[in-house]
Amino acid sequence: EADGLPNRQALVLGVVQGATELLPISSSGHLILVPWLADWTYLEQNDSFNKTFDVALHLGTLVAVVGYFWHEIVDLLRALGHSIARRRIETRDERVVWFVVVATIPAVAVGAAAADLIDEHLGEPWQIAIFLAAFGVLLYVADRTPQHRSMGDLNLRQAIVMGVAQVLALMPGVSRSGITITAGRFMGLDRDSAARFSFLLLIPTVLGAVIYEGVGNLLLGDLPPGWEGPFVVGTLAAVGSGLLAISGLLGYVRRHDYTPFVIYRLILALIILLLIATGVRSATF
Repeated sequence: EADGLPNRQALVLGVVQGATELLPISSSGHLILVPWLADWTYLEQNDSFNKTFDVALHLGTLVAVVGYFWHEIVDLLRALGHSIARRRIETRDERVVWFVVVATIPAVAVGAAAADLIDEHLGEPWQIAIFLAAFGVLLYVADRTPQHRSMGDLNLRQAIVMGVAQVLALMPGVSRSGITITAGRFMGLDRDSAARFSFLLLIPTVLGAVIYEGVGNLLLGDLPPGWEGPFVVGTLAAVGSGLLAISGLLGYVRRHDYTPFVIYRLILALIILLLIATGVRSATF
C-alpha cells in the first residue's frame, strides 16, 4: 500500500464520488479538488492508474443508481422494446425511455471525440471554481421556474436540448447532475422529476464510459501491483454514498428547492480562489 494509492485515500475518494456524482455539485471537480486540497499526489503522478480508478468509482455510482431504480429501469426497458416493436411512442414510459436515449447521444459522441482535449485543457482548480460558481448561479435561476411538468410530459426536441446540456458537464466543475437538473427546471419539470431524470440519464452515459475506459485501461492496460485493494474500497464506498445521496436528494427536493447546493458551490468556489490568491495552493494541479 505504501507504494500505491493508500486505502484511506481510496475510501475518501469513493465516498466523495458517490455523493457528488448524484448531487448537483460536480463529482469530476471534487475528485480533482480533494487531492489538490489534501496534497495527495499519487493519482496525479500515476495517470493510467488514475483513469482506471476513476472508472471503478463511476462503476460504484452506476451500481447505486441501478440498484435504487431497478424496478423503474426494468419497466423502461420493457417499454422501449414495446415501442420498437410497434414503431410508435404511446405510453408515458415509452416517452421517458426515448427521452433518455436521445439525450444520451450528444454527451457520448462528444465525450468520445474530445476526451483527450478535455484532459489536456480542462480540470485546473481555478477553472473548476469558475464553473462551480457560474453554473451554480444558473441552477438558482432555473430553480425559480414554475413547476408544471413531470417526466412523461417532455418531448424529443426537449431531449435534444437536455443532451446538449449534458455535453457541458464534460467540463469539470459544471456537474452532470447539476446541468441536467438545471435544464429540466428550465423546461418546467418539478424538482423531483428533474432529479429522477438526472439519475436515469446517468445510467447509459456512465455505463458507456465504464465499458469504453474499462476495456482500454483495465483489460488492455497495465496496472501497478496492489491496485485491487484501493479499487474494491473505492468502488464499495461509492456504492454506499451514492445510495445515501439518491435517497437524501429525492427526499429533500420533494419539500425544498436547490438553493443549499447553489450556496455550497459558491462558497467552495470562493475558498478555491482565495487559496490560489493567497498562494496557499497553486492555481493548477
